[in-house]
Amino acid sequence: MRTTKVIIGLSAAAALFVAGCGTTEEAGGGERDTASGDPITVVDSRGKEVTLDGPATRVAATEWNGVEHLVSLGVMPVGVSDIEGYEQWVSAAPLDDTPKDIGTRGEPSTDALGPLDLDLLVVTDSLTEGALEQIEATTPVLVIEGGSTEDAIGSMFESIDMIAKATGTEERATELRTEFDEKIAEGKAAVEDLGATGDQFAFSDAYVDAGSVTIRPFAKGSLVGDVLESIGLRNAWPMEGDPAYGLASADVEGLTALPDVHFWYEANDSFGDPYADELANNAIWKELPFVKSGKVARFSDSLWMFGGVKSMEQYVDAAVEALKE
Repeated sequence: MRTTKVIIGLSAAAALFVAGCGTTEEAGGGERDTASGDPITVVDSRGKEVTLDGPATRVAATEWNGVEHLVSLGVMPVGVSDIEGYEQWVSAAPLDDTPKDIGTRGEPSTDALGPLDLDLLVVTDSLTEGALEQIEATTPVLVIEGGSTEDAIGSMFESIDMIAKATGTEERATELRTEFDEKIAEGKAAVEDLGATGDQFAFSDAYVDAGSVTIRPFAKGSLVGDVLESIGLRNAWPMEGDPAYGLASADVEGLTALPDVHFWYEANDSFGDPYADELANNAIWKELPFVKSGKVARFSDSLWMFGGVKSMEQYVDAAVEALKE
């Protein structure tokens, strides 16, 4: 299981190399309980108790969902893995100019972590083998799930709640949940008003390797898929995704299994658009029912598919706008 999560996590990173706007929102500020000097114990996704002297203020994060959770909670991290990539892909929770780059998401640099004098490092369960143990020897580490198809939205909030407890921002975490619920209700009402309740969608990204286009369907249980189903739509992908992220794999021939759906996808100008470029003149692509009916829409750049509450709210808005077109 660990191997699968590592591969999928790296697959997400590969999208930065080979392929993968809503409104930008500043992180809101719930009051932080920095006055309390009482120890805080948080049980992370491993079931391990992580005890801190008090609310963590100097916090770094490796995977970008953890970074987004921190910023959304009003905690600007002092260290972030691959800042350049984060800023290309995540617009919902922007960084200021203070975080230091701590290396790759799969294996942060211990040399970069050392001078930061961290109270806490937030990581996911997709670090390369041995990295967690090495870091944990000197720094308190909170492990959150990268994802879970059993309950993708629930897993997201479990991670937020863990981080909120560790940083004394539980009030803001409650606000984030309320804001998310309000956005889902707003999106559901908009879908109903458009007469689209029950419509089928297929969301994906894609990348090119050695001239061949590989498509990544976000199947049932994926975070984006579950969010869009929450506003009254139906995920049409027939294949099963991996157990962590709900990601499957297909080629252009595999798209022939889809009916006349709303075909939505994520791309990024920094890494190209295989659907608009490599597949534009592909005979199979041009004959797909949703291509012929004009139901293909590229969502705006910088909506992170594996992000947190604010990224998922952007996906609600993007879906509603696509339905209007």
